[in-house]
Amino acid sequence: MGKEEVELLTIEAREVRVTHPDKPYFSRQVKLSKLDIVRYYLAIAPGALAGIRNRPIVLKRFVNGAEGEAFYQKRAPTERPEWLRTVTLSFPSGRTAEEIVIDDAAGLAWIVNLGCIELHPHPVRSGDLDHPDELRVDLDPGPGVGWADVRTVALEVKALLEEVGLRGWPKTSGSRGMHVIVRIEPRWTFSEVRRAAIALSRAVERRAPALASSKWWKEERHGVFLDYNQNAKDRTTCSAYSVRPLPDARVSTPLHWHEVPDCDPAEFTVLTIPKRFAELGDPHAGIDAAAGSLEKLLELAARDEAAGLGDAPWPPHFRKMEGEAPRVAPSRAKSAASAAKKPRTKMPLVVVANSPNKDAALAGLERWKSRHPLAAELLAVDDVLVDSMRGRSSTWTRIRVNLRNVPEELRPAEETPDPDDDPTREWRMRRR
Repeated sequence: MGKEEVELLTIEAREVRVTHPDKPYFSRQVKLSKLDIVRYYLAIAPGALAGIRNRPIVLKRFVNGAEGEAFYQKRAPTERPEWLRTVTLSFPSGRTAEEIVIDDAAGLAWIVNLGCIELHPHPVRSGDLDHPDELRVDLDPGPGVGWADVRTVALEVKALLEEVGLRGWPKTSGSRGMHVIVRIEPRWTFSEVRRAAIALSRAVERRAPALASSKWWKEERHGVFLDYNQNAKDRTTCSAYSVRPLPDARVSTPLHWHEVPDCDPAEFTVLTIPKRFAELGDPHAGIDAAAGSLEKLLELAARDEAAGLGDAPWPPHFRKMEGEAPRVAPSRAKSAASAAKKPRTKMPLVVVANSPNKDAALAGLERWKSRHPLAAELLAVDDVLVDSMRGRSSTWTRIRVNLRNVPEELRPAEETPDPDDDPTREWRMRRR
């Protein structure tokens, strides 16, 4: 057996071993090795550390590079440097996990060596795990929604935040969306922060009803979804300067607000960000000094509730909450309703593909369209629902088609999805 290839780095007097440094991590549009990604993170370490320092972090590991399947690892590896610390988190399921906390550039390089090309910190500091110091606004555009609409909704978020005395810090998601990070005083629970996020999402939807949506169920959404559930406990999003697994090695990039109207996320990649960081510094450098209060957003939430707007649906793995809206998609809801309750419209949805491989699922969608060309021609952009489903330790893709714009006589019958590889099916069957 040959000797394992290792690059030994000395970072602030600590040694970090980079195993298989020449392993390809990006090989399509750009060519980047594991060591290239480590060096990228070291070049922008002050910015990346600002988003993760002193926070427990979920390890999202791409052990076969950005083009391979990723898996989530909550628990800290048993074999780790003695200088890496951990904290124990509790989750809605009642389980606990000892998670890594990164404090310096050496720790950052160490987790990147594990395959963590994305950084997924929790919105709490290690000294107070029950009170977030961030409210996270995740702008998630639906299929076919343009980047211009995302930027417009982001500017509506900025205006609303300023009206309630808060400052938002924008960054590209590194994919098709945008994030606005709001530093808050750590005085409120996860449930209260989420309640504030719901109020914000609904308020932005009222301001830009043609562009923004606060609806949880994809079949009810349009335009840009403000994902309030990213503020539920145990949810994480990629933090500043995270590399995303796209062919161009795109980066989730902090911006100044004056950059938002004209920015192009394709310009921000592993190859361009170190130069930008060296020349312009970190646009989010002042975020920790700008912690604000949620009181006005919570007052807005109280007004919504007094007007009849109750809690919105939680993520599926959370227990049923008091006052929560029915946790069932409208297309699957029972049609019967009392006279006092208006029935919800049942959407005609069909599942066309399930696969751990998104490209395979999208290929299945194209096969479905070729089998049903008349129906395919009548689909609106947002009638194709591409769901990233989170399993126990990995993600998979489900594709559904909403036939609401297809006359009943032309609607294809439900078929066995092609492909039909749902990695959670066996586990769910065992639980039942």
